[in-house]
Amino acid sequence: MNAPVIPIQVLREPARKPRNSGERPVDAEALKTVGELLAGRPMRRDLLIEHLHVLNDHGGQLRTDHLAALAQLLRLSVAEVFEVASFYHHFEVVRPQADGGFAPPAALTVRVCDGIACELAGAGDLLARLPALLGTEVRVIAAPCIGRCEQAPAVAVHQCPVPNATLQKVQQAVAAGVRAHEPEPCTGLDAYRAQGGYRLLEQCLAGERDVESVIGAMESSGLRGLGGAGFPAGRKWRIVRSQPAPRLMAVNIDEGEPGTFKDRTYLERDPHRFLEGLLIAAWAVGVDAVYIYLRDEYHGCRTLLERELAALKARLPSLGGAALPAMELRRGAGAYICGEESAMIESIEGKRGLPRLRPPYVAQVGLFGRPTLEHNFETLYWVRDILERGADWFAGQGRHGRKGLRSFSVSGRVKKPGVHLAPAGITLRELVDEYCGGMQDGHRLHAYLPGGASGGILPERLADLPLDFDTLQPHGCFIGSAAVVVLSHQDRVTDVARNLMRFFEHESCGQCTPCRSGTAKVNTLIATDRWNLPLLAELSQVMRDASICGLGQAAPNPVDCVVKYFPEELSA
Repeated sequence: MNAPVIPIQVLREPARKPRNSGERPVDAEALKTVGELLAGRPMRRDLLIEHLHVLNDHGGQLRTDHLAALAQLLRLSVAEVFEVASFYHHFEVVRPQADGGFAPPAALTVRVCDGIACELAGAGDLLARLPALLGTEVRVIAAPCIGRCEQAPAVAVHQCPVPNATLQKVQQAVAAGVRAHEPEPCTGLDAYRAQGGYRLLEQCLAGERDVESVIGAMESSGLRGLGGAGFPAGRKWRIVRSQPAPRLMAVNIDEGEPGTFKDRTYLERDPHRFLEGLLIAAWAVGVDAVYIYLRDEYHGCRTLLERELAALKARLPSLGGAALPAMELRRGAGAYICGEESAMIESIEGKRGLPRLRPPYVAQVGLFGRPTLEHNFETLYWVRDILERGADWFAGQGRHGRKGLRSFSVSGRVKKPGVHLAPAGITLRELVDEYCGGMQDGHRLHAYLPGGASGGILPERLADLPLDFDTLQPHGCFIGSAAVVVLSHQDRVTDVARNLMRFFEHESCGQCTPCRSGTAKVNTLIATDRWNLPLLAELSQVMRDASICGLGQAAPNPVDCVVKYFPEELSA
């Protein structure tokens, strides 16, 4: 937490002269307002998005004259600031009206999640009825998945979630007005320390454990990246450690995959288990600075993390943490694409979240051009348990020939939705019966999503497949972050595919044509139940072969699965 070995400023882009010689002069009043709001904050290029949040939180919108003022303060062109502000969904850029003034923002914004779990639970009815109920002063909009699928339908009134929302609950939340979101009660630093927390970190720092034994244990455990890609964690540590210093670390808590909410659940309960795993990984790899990227929908988690990080920083000297890296918490701004590792890195650098072409890989050229260890939240969450209990303990879990544990985010037509920790390789049928209380009354298992929106859709007859990495690919699906959405005989899989494809079209970053145009074209082709199957197959292949990142490559999965497994729902 002390200053990195190499000052962070060296790792960032140098300040540039403003390139606005041909632009209109900056309004003096706007410059004064922005300067006062950002007083005391560093004027660094990589903090552009953080500064935009300050302006957006204050005014409820981003006025173009304020963007021009921010550009001048950061010594950037207005175009650079505008392209970033207009990229992220949670920023509302407004231009002056005919009279030169700016229309005021809505008094309050209500976001109704229209993700697949919430749609199954009645979000459409809320969207249809809330505008008339709440009146013209309140803006009601549909929002992509907000990470509360087990609480469907979920609504956010300003920054405050309304779980299991009804018309009455939303109306009461609106009447309460804008308020700070109180974080969930969690295991704080003192309680975590009382349970043996940070003792493992102290052992590492004191030399009681050496780097090779720690990395070796991670490799032997078989732990793989739990954000979706599944790359072996120990091997990643070894690869990044072999790169030249300074090395950086980026932690991905931007779980935007519809159906996924495990990271939020664990973070709300036990943040220091994650933070200890993070610091051990940073120590083992030799990291100089850590950047934690948290999705903007998790306002309570941000407050919680800020509080616990402050407490940890104050305690670190007594833990022997003089050589530990600096840590920065960065705030996303509503872009699913930033869950992709290189897009997240671009966002941390204050840019649009556009995925990078590879090679070079993030482990070689990542944040600010330095070798970077990129990890998902849950991967780091398991580090302490693996090192304390032993690699064999973790590898010894599992069913049907698989190894390890999986945190399944389960939503949909089950009695007990939520995060269920179960053996890797458990089947969907076993998961529903043993952990989820069975199907909801009146519902029979019909289909399921094994890996969220992009993981495909499988029929009930394949509900006995082991759920793990590498077991579902032969069937055109993958487990990803283990976001399981259970469908019943009352659900039409074609409707589910339409919901998922609308999400992909909305969230495509637009950088590459196969994804940008392909998702839009697929939505047109599946608007009715009479699908042009040859054209959809050709389009799917092009998207898989030519898209830059996993969003475009996996976006065809829901449609391809409907064609393969549910042809009876399509018109001849």
